[in-house]
Formats: sequence, structure tokens, C-alpha cells
Amino acid sequence: MDESGKIWMDGEFINWKDANIHVLSHALHYGSSVFEGIRAYEINGKAGIFRLKEHVQRLFESMKIYRMDIPYTQNEISNAIKETMIINNLKECYIRPVVYRGYGTLGIDPRESPTNIAIAVWSWGQYLGDTAIEKGIDAGVSSWRRMAPNTLPSLAKSGANYMNAQLAKLEATQNNFDDCIMLDIEGFVGEGSGENIFLAKDNLIYTPSISSSILKGITRDSVIKLAKDLGYDVIQEKIPRELLYIADELFYTGTAAEITPIRTVDGINIGDGLVGSITKSIQNEFFSIVEGKTDDKYCWLDIF
Repeated sequence: MDESGKIWMDGEFINWKDANIHVLSHALHYGSSVFEGIRAYEINGKAGIFRLKEHVQRLFESMKIYRMDIPYTQNEISNAIKETMIINNLKECYIRPVVYRGYGTLGIDPRESPTNIAIAVWSWGQYLGDTAIEKGIDAGVSSWRRMAPNTLPSLAKSGANYMNAQLAKLEATQNNFDDCIMLDIEGFVGEGSGENIFLAKDNLIYTPSISSSILKGITRDSVIKLAKDLGYDVIQEKIPRELLYIADELFYTGTAAEITPIRTVDGINIGDGLVGSITKSIQNEFFSIVEGKTDDKYCWLDIF
């Protein structure tokens, strides 16, 4: 990361290296934070933020679940994101707004700790490696399950949830996989360590329903729309593990991962082990829009 830039913290721009919090901040000890990952793409010399409104709305929904309040509206946070990009002179970047319980008390009850917000932006390439989008990645089914219902809310994008994901990611890398596929508490397919998952079989597309302890991904929603407009039926339902192995195609979706093919699972080739035609067609539609090569008919890009 370029540490010469500025980070927006509670309404002020702070030098990157000075953007600190107290060691006794509630979030550091109890995971009491929610955040978003957002991408901006450079389009004809301007910045185009992908689905900014939806990302900021989900941030506020995560805050609502955890009873967190900040003295800013969704529009004000959207504008602060743009201002942070401008002051850092970035048109294409990854954007990380995070809301967290700060320094106040160290009891489990967080209400005496202040709620703070920060926004950082930086240049970031392909999340899963330089060749991941073109050639695919190798995944392994994790021994770690996704959170059971009524334990941690999977629809909130909270820092605490990613301790679960970290365990799965660490196991995957130790076993020489690029990433993992986590099952839900019933043994059905959930998601990756930080990505939603799609499966193509017999010209149909499947993705786990939100009842499988997944994050309701914004790129996931975009891919569902793209696939339907390309003429594919998209079925949201519980997916058994073994369907992964006999799928024709598999791919991850997410802000960081974008649309990343999965070529093997547990060492088993998916299809012929190459990027499939359905995945390629969805990739082409997605990148044509976010790179400004075709009209943004969905109004997904906030260009400035």
C-alpha cells in the first residue's frame, strides 16, 4: 500500500501513518466492527465506483443489526468516499469504509464506547493472483463450517464474521489451495473465505440461497442479473457438496475477487479444468460494463 496518502476519519483527513486508534478500542478486543469492500474503475479518464449506493446501504444495514449509529447520512458517506479518492488522486482503487466501536469501555456491552468511522482507498489488482481471472484457481472444501443460524448474522458484513473465514483461509493455504469453499451447518455449500460461489450444470446456473449462511453479495446480485439477461436460468437453493465435483463450471464472485473461475476442488477438475463458456460470457459482460466498453444499462457505476 502507498502510505503517503490520506485516510478519512470521522470527518477529517489524516495522514496515512497517523490514522491510529487506541489499543483498548472495543473493536480490537471484541470484533465490534462492520465494513464494506468497494471497487472503483477508471473509465475514460474518470472514476466509476461500482454500485456505490448499494454498498453504502449494506454498510448501514450492518450497523443497524449491531445497533451502531454514526452522525452521517448514506449520501454523506458516499460523498466522503469520493472526496477520499480525490484527495488521494485515485480513479481506480479498492475502497474500505469501516465503522467500529472505539475507546470507551472494555465490557461486552458496547454502548459506552463511541462509534467511529474511517474510509481508506488504495490501488489493488487481482485479489487471488495475477492469472486467477484468466486461468482459474484451485479450491478445497474447508473443515470449518459457516456460522449456524442465530449465532452470528451472516447478512451483516462484520469483522467478527471474518475470524471464521480466516480459519478456513489459513487451512486452505496450508493445504496448498488458493482458497476454500465453506459448507453451512447442514453440510450444504456456503461460500468461499470472502466470496460467493456459482455453479453451472447442464446449462443451468446455481448459487446458494441466503439461508446457507452467506453474505448477500452485491457482485453476486449483479451476476444473477447478467446471467438472466444472457438467457440462463439462475436457481438459488441449497447445494450439496458433491455437486461441486460434477459441475461443468464453478466461479467465485465478490468485490475483491470480481468473477474468478475455480478450476479444481479438492484436486478434482471442474469440467475439463479450464474456464468454461458460461463463466467467460458473464466475465465479458461484467468487465465490459465496469471498464466502460459498453453502456451501463443497469446504472451500476457512479462516475465522477
